[in-house]
Amino acid sequence: MDTQNKKHHRRPRYKGTYPKAFKDKYKELHPELYADTVAKVINKGNTPAGMHRSICVKEILEFLQITPGQVGLDATLGYGGHTLEMLKCLDSKGHLYATDVDSIELPRTRERLERLGYGPAILTIRQINFSSIDQIVSESGPLDFILADLGVSSMQIDNPERGFSFKTEGPLDLRLDSSKGISAAERLKTVSEDELQGMLSENADEPHCAEIAHAIVSAIKKGTDITTTNQLRKMIEDALQFIPKKDRDHEIKKSCQRCFQALRIDVNSEFEALYEFLEKLPDALAKGGRVAILTFHSGEDRLVKKSFLHFCREGVYKEIAPKAIRPSAEECNSNSRARSAKLRWAVKGD
Repeated sequence: MDTQNKKHHRRPRYKGTYPKAFKDKYKELHPELYADTVAKVINKGNTPAGMHRSICVKEILEFLQITPGQVGLDATLGYGGHTLEMLKCLDSKGHLYATDVDSIELPRTRERLERLGYGPAILTIRQINFSSIDQIVSESGPLDFILADLGVSSMQIDNPERGFSFKTEGPLDLRLDSSKGISAAERLKTVSEDELQGMLSENADEPHCAEIAHAIVSAIKKGTDITTTNQLRKMIEDALQFIPKKDRDHEIKKSCQRCFQALRIDVNSEFEALYEFLEKLPDALAKGGRVAILTFHSGEDRLVKKSFLHFCREGVYKEIAPKAIRPSAEECNSNSRARSAKLRWAVKGD
């Protein structure tokens, strides 16, 4: 290769202190190189692009009471924030298993944790849904502690190529594992009006589910393609023009959030996976084992609460959280994505 004639391409200038476009936030996307920039973003109360800030870490660790030598599971690995703190508690003694379905983020998290010294000797990572917890237990044996954080990770939401957010243009995908199943765009092509209305109501408590479902299904029947996040957002905006002007912008924003959430839950069969996970939990826990579940949606929280109450009455769990634990005001102020979180826990009988 003629290195002398090789043209040098200068890196694009960083566009302002906090660039808006995801691809322009190269400093935030490389926290190991730009720690000062990442710290400034966090101090503003925001989450740096490509990162995820774990929620209720203090409360979770206080409950789980992890000690060196135990065996546990992080059922939703994500960015690995909770995982890292649990590994620190084990102090290189015992073992932690972790599962996640995200084929894009899982390898990155594995590499990140390995660089910190947490390799296969102390940490086993599997790309499977947490509903398959019995597969982990067949290898690990009964678990001393389990954590499931049911929130979508910030790096998934912020990346426009994943299609999780109505705020940026991208393909209407919404799959946690883009190599499996069908995208949200494909799902909308086949859904009936009644089915979509029920989906928006049951998965997201959407008050305008009838109007939105009618608008979407009618448009698709007339040949309109809804294949991008902006197209779906525009469809929701048009359907809600009947709302008084003074309330319209706020209501549209909330409905967009709920509709995208409802579609994501449907495409990934999230409620079905959670129900299966909750049914398998008692057999997965060792005697005296502890489980903590962090939810971000009222439907998820209801399922967790109902399951914990049922198994407590059956004598399987000797103790459950009397009520949901909420993040502190301080955490909510520093991380707005913590505001909808609810933490519930249970302890298996001896």
